[in-house]
Amino acid sequence: MVRRSCPGFVLLGASAIAATLAGCSTVEGTGRKQLMLIPTSQELTLGEQAYQEVLSTAKVSKDRRSSEILTRVGRRIAEAADRPNFEWEFTLIDSPEVNAFCLPGGKIAVYTGILPVMENEAGMAVVLGHEVAHAVARHGAERMSQGVGVELAQQALSVGLKDASPASRAGVLRAFGIGADVGVLLPYSRTHELEADQMGLLYAAKAGYDPQEAVRFWQRMDSAGGGRPPEFFSTHPHSERRIEQLNEHMPAAAAAYQGAAERYGRGEKL
Repeated sequence: MVRRSCPGFVLLGASAIAATLAGCSTVEGTGRKQLMLIPTSQELTLGEQAYQEVLSTAKVSKDRRSSEILTRVGRRIAEAADRPNFEWEFTLIDSPEVNAFCLPGGKIAVYTGILPVMENEAGMAVVLGHEVAHAVARHGAERMSQGVGVELAQQALSVGLKDASPASRAGVLRAFGIGADVGVLLPYSRTHELEADQMGLLYAAKAGYDPQEAVRFWQRMDSAGGGRPPEFFSTHPHSERRIEQLNEHMPAAAAAYQGAAERYGRGEKL
């Protein structure tokens, strides 16, 4: 019964069962049950530390126009996500990596390599909505809760991420989807990715961006990706699977878009 309500643990002692029961939570927006043993306050602190860890070696872009668009679109997505306890930050990193991330607490970074695939503000909203959803749904903390990451997170927090052991620091960064090298982002599970797609689609629509751009974005991403292995061998869902799910949730997103205070369509081209 414990495993059905909070996936992630197989063998549980009495104390672990108690902790698991206390750590059950529900993802807002999807209703999925998740195991959560990391306190929100600890997660936010680790998110801030991880963000500074990445920025300490990253090359911040000097593209003023793109940075201003990122901040503008990011603020709109942040308002749609409605997380007043997040201290939002938006950074454009000069890197050919086709990716982006959002750490707990609203620490967002976008790599310049993904800008051509975004193509416009609505495409950026799709990406930002997806990444913000990872943070809102606490996917990183969930990954830590499902494995030995809890202990690693506690060790890292007790001394600060920069002073933590390499294993603790790497464990926290991996849980948040960041590899040891700047620019290398690690995939979440397919469940987390599809959940972030669903939640992010609504955030973008509530922010006033045409939700149909999500389908067009993944079509562009598919074209830019070239060859790839079958979905079964990858934690990232194929674009076709993502588009299929996005279309399933499009009626709700369309309603949210029509109800937005302001509608920007595709917005400004990047």
